[in-house]
Amino acid sequence: MRSKPLFVLFLLILTACGGAKVDSPKAVEKLATKEVVSFHNAAFPEFETLAGRMQLAYETEGSGQRVSVTYRMKKDEIIWAKASILGITIAKVYITPTSVSYYETIGRTYFEGDFSLLSDWLGTPINFQQTQNLLLGQSIFPLSPQNYTSELFKGTFKIEPKKQPQNFIHSLFLNPVNFKIVSATVSQPDYNRFLNVQYKDYQNIEGRFFPTNISIVNTEETEQTKIEINYRKIDLNVNINFPFEIPSGYKQIKL
Repeated sequence: MRSKPLFVLFLLILTACGGAKVDSPKAVEKLATKEVVSFHNAAFPEFETLAGRMQLAYETEGSGQRVSVTYRMKKDEIIWAKASILGITIAKVYITPTSVSYYETIGRTYFEGDFSLLSDWLGTPINFQQTQNLLLGQSIFPLSPQNYTSELFKGTFKIEPKKQPQNFIHSLFLNPVNFKIVSATVSQPDYNRFLNVQYKDYQNIEGRFFPTNISIVNTEETEQTKIEINYRKIDLNVNINFPFEIPSGYKQIKL
């Protein structure tokens, strides 16, 4: 795989995990938007560190790949991930609130920068808090009853802006039991981009809900990328480190 698709793969990985603990109504009933938003915000989990493993299948036009991914977090401080095939490391990512670093071994390339560069490259604003929220199944958008509306839709709570941004149309669908995201959609008509993320199943770990399977479909122009994620293990509040050093002789990616 070329460096840019692999880099995009890692960004999608980091926007596809979730989990939390929440007390919520047992029956699906109509709630005011204020209550739906409150339950969703309360679903943000309390933890210090997180470590997990997943199997990931990646498919794009004419090619595909299966990789094992190890990821770790220190809440509000560090997000780290390593992809490997047959035990051989093929890429690493290290993210903090002020920096983003990445390298991949196949093309021997690396990136060092910040979220402003990534925002320009991806065509939409993104920051550490948004990435962390997506890892935890929380909305990347600052939800408020003043700006958002909610309704019951096919057994979920559908949340969307009262007035959609012109080129960033988005909707969230929440599980009515744990108030975690069931699916999320984002479209950018000006760029012919569409992203759909579906959390197929959740598992309860120490009273917190984490996804078991996630499906991601990203479409841009006529190109489509599909990612299927199956979680193998998640540990909370464990002693972990975040080893990261860009190997010598690698070529820097210019975004």
